Amino acid sequence: MVSYLEFFQNDFKLVFPEIYISLSILFLLTMAVFLNTSKKTSIETISWLSIEVLLITGILIINNPFYNSLVLSGMVMVDNLTSLVKFIIVISASIVIFMGFQYFVDEKISYFEFGILILLATLGMMLLISSYDFIIMYLAIELQSLSLYILATLKRDSQFSTEAGLKYFILGALSSGILLFGCSLIYGLTGTTNFESLNHLLINSAVEYNEISTAISIGIAFIAVALFFKIAAAPFHMWAPDVYEGAPMIVTAFFAIVPKIAILGLFIELFLETFYGLVDQWQQIIIFSAMTSMIIGAIGAIEQKKIKRLLAYSAIGHIGYILIALSSATVEGIQSLLIYIIIYIIMSISIFSIALSLYKKIDHVRITYISELTGLAKENPLLAISLAITVLSMAGIPPLAGFASKLYVFYSAIVSSMYVLAIIGVLTSVIAAVYYIRLIKIMYFENNNSHSYLTMDIQKSLIISSTFLFLVTFLFNPSFLFILTHEITLNFSL
Repeated sequence: MVSYLEFFQNDFKLVFPEIYISLSILFLLTMAVFLNTSKKTSIETISWLSIEVLLITGILIINNPFYNSLVLSGMVMVDNLTSLVKFIIVISASIVIFMGFQYFVDEKISYFEFGILILLATLGMMLLISSYDFIIMYLAIELQSLSLYILATLKRDSQFSTEAGLKYFILGALSSGILLFGCSLIYGLTGTTNFESLNHLLINSAVEYNEISTAISIGIAFIAVALFFKIAAAPFHMWAPDVYEGAPMIVTAFFAIVPKIAILGLFIELFLETFYGLVDQWQQIIIFSAMTSMIIGAIGAIEQKKIKRLLAYSAIGHIGYILIALSSATVEGIQSLLIYIIIYIIMSISIFSIALSLYKKIDHVRITYISELTGLAKENPLLAISLAITVLSMAGIPPLAGFASKLYVFYSAIVSSMYVLAIIGVLTSVIAAVYYIRLIKIMYFENNNSHSYLTMDIQKSLIISSTFLFLVTFLFNPSFLFILTHEITLNFSL
């Protein structure tokens, strides 16, 4: 009886956002049964209710009065970092749904499941961020992944979408097996799956039991490889271009923005806290992946002709810069990682909102090739300048927001004496600027062979204008984001 009372008095309040979103998913599923799902109004109703659920969940997260608490027998952690990352996840997911209303009309997709699947994936990500045990971590990853597999095949009459979902499922199952093997190896050597217990044990084993530490390092390597797949980090990026290209554009936007936030938050909790006692062993793995991601992302994107594949390789490159901050294993690295994630999300939301607005003028077919952007500057100068500012920010051109994020990442690498990694980051940024500037060249200076026109709805107009304003004005007042991320990193005693 005492345990039940404690749950409703303490644990219930700490995990209330997760409980609320779970009950909301059940309500929406039940509601959808009684609605005529073939009607456009029913799909819009489910989507608007999904956005409402996500926004209320965000309010519950930021108004949580408890911080730095372990609940459910030490299996779930609630602190400032988890709250920040969960808030970013729910806001990003709601924006993706918000930008997809006109897309479903244009593509004649009448599946109400989209909003519910987004909620299920978001629930898995929230549980993943708060997980403080291998069991909860694995179950949360599977809940997230199963929702993403279905989302990839959302366009049922498209062979490309079906192929994308199948590839994602096969490689996802492989990565889940690798993750389980790494977790079971660590459990077999230590006898615990709890992150806090592992942290205390690894600090001692790193000093007294070198043989055990080496064996555990193998398990950590398997876990890192599995998580590299989830964020499309090289050399485990092979699924990203094909899945990005085959999945519907709105689903591609969700893949590029939201799931990576959760996995990167888990990287911080797992590697910079639990496995910090063996930092010398896993740091080299992160550095290698950061280098290969930056190089492959920069060089691979140059030859791409399709917009989705270009964005896929661009995302791989940005993951490399984020891994630089993670590999530094310092407080400055954590802060620069959080800053980069937030700015990268805003840039990604901007560029996908623009991509969702581009159609061919004659047959109303969505633009898929980069060369079809010719003449955009003449037909819609405001959209062209928005796209130009976004890609220049992604390239790290001052004084845009992307410059500040890259500058702080390189600073964290220099502070940790990783000069080679910082130099490679700068050089790959220069290479990446080539294909970003090529987009501007096509829009402004090439002959208008294939006109494009826009179905610019109010949702995407609001999103593009808001992100444009942030990217342009960030460097004039960056203190809010710096102060917020600095307060979060104060919880880490590295």
